[in-house]
Amino acid sequence: MVGAVQFGVLAACVVLFVPMGLAGYHLSRNKMLFFGGALFITLAVGVHLTPYFPSISSFFISSLVTSSPSSTTIIATSITSTSVGLDNRKSCISFLHEISWDNVKEIRDFDEGLVAKNGNLSNLGGFWDWEKSRGVIECGFQKLGRSDASDLLNGSWIVVVGDSQARLVVVSLLELMLDRERMEAIRGNLFKRHSDYRTVIEEVGVKLDFVWAPYVSNCSDLLGELKRDGRYPDVLVVGSGLWHMLHVTSPFDYGLSLQSLRRLAMSLISEPSGLGSDGSVRGSLNSVPSPHMFWLGMPTLINSMLNTEEKRKKMSVVMQNAYERELHESKLLSQYGGPFLLLDVRSLSRKCGSHCTVDGMHYDGSVYQAAIHVMLNALLIESQQRL
Repeated sequence: MVGAVQFGVLAACVVLFVPMGLAGYHLSRNKMLFFGGALFITLAVGVHLTPYFPSISSFFISSLVTSSPSSTTIIATSITSTSVGLDNRKSCISFLHEISWDNVKEIRDFDEGLVAKNGNLSNLGGFWDWEKSRGVIECGFQKLGRSDASDLLNGSWIVVVGDSQARLVVVSLLELMLDRERMEAIRGNLFKRHSDYRTVIEEVGVKLDFVWAPYVSNCSDLLGELKRDGRYPDVLVVGSGLWHMLHVTSPFDYGLSLQSLRRLAMSLISEPSGLGSDGSVRGSLNSVPSPHMFWLGMPTLINSMLNTEEKRKKMSVVMQNAYERELHESKLLSQYGGPFLLLDVRSLSRKCGSHCTVDGMHYDGSVYQAAIHVMLNALLIESQQRL
């Protein structure tokens, strides 16, 4: 780099002083012409030197932005690989859950078994959108339609692992990508109690697997299988905790399980994607170094609405907070150096309110739709970071 700068300075001196000396000899009687020629040559030399001094380029860019506000968008769009752009994309992650709700309706009159039998109560809870704060507006989050979501996930292998909350997330993702007729045709198979579900959306090449895993140890077993097979999905969504809270009721044990899961997930990141133990290429053909990992947080539990005395006793607010604390202290989440980006269902469901649930645990489909759009926009941000 130093040699290039020295060569550039030498060339500039030749270009500047030789013509100026000749011009001074011939044009000494015409000072205006002399200075005009000198100014022209100086500007030409400046153009030659600019590539060797990045600060000069930054000065001209900042001057252009200041003098022409309308050009700011164009420059920000075209200069996407700079360090400033990367920092902005990272900061956008913190705004993903800043949403608001409108027209929240009462749904308590619906049969409490409706969710278990038929899945989402789509749009009965209300309509959501991102807040109109400065940070959210600058990040440009958007609700993706079927075509946009299909383009983003085209050719992907998506694995969702967890309990009934994870199953509802799968429902919302499929509702976004499929028309109503196809959705109704598969709804019965999707909601077979405590069962796995697998499907392929052939027109966009999306493979979607849901694995019933009510405990964190079950999730760890699944990640262990992926590691042994050397077949990593493009998108991995994991979430568990409600069953542990109800049947084990030990935040400390839950924290240990999360730490074990973290170690397994970190090992997926540290190894090349799609390589088997013999070095052969397996699994997804999508050229990503590791899966995009999301942790599906537990919802806001409304204790008074829980449908059994056991749940009301064991799934108290104190216990919820203790489990939430173990999640953060396990360093599983990316904000603490872990591999998983949080899909904060607790925040989304709390903002929707008690009108959005029939049993204090399973929420209206709009909550999980919001979670899906948080995930999709996070994928857009992560994809830009990996470029």
